[in-house]
Amino acid sequence: MKEINKEISPKSVLEIGQYIRAIRKSHGMTQDELCGISGVSRRFISELENGKTTAEIGKILHVLKCIGCDIKLRLR
Repeated sequence: MKEINKEISPKSVLEIGQYIRAIRKSHGMTQDELCGISGVSRRFISELENGKTTAEIGKILHVLKCIGCDIKLRLR
């Protein structure tokens, strides 16, 4: 299985979505299973993983928490 970077600096919603997909798959989890633990719809997970730019940040943060990821902000 492909190694997952523990830390990324995403520059787009698509990169966040791709990271979420990689983490989900590394846990052997389906989109439906992630929906079950995060309480969001399968459509939301699908759109998030495919980089839909209108995804709600609160839901994104919740999904990240459910897969064991945190977001850190820092000044450049």
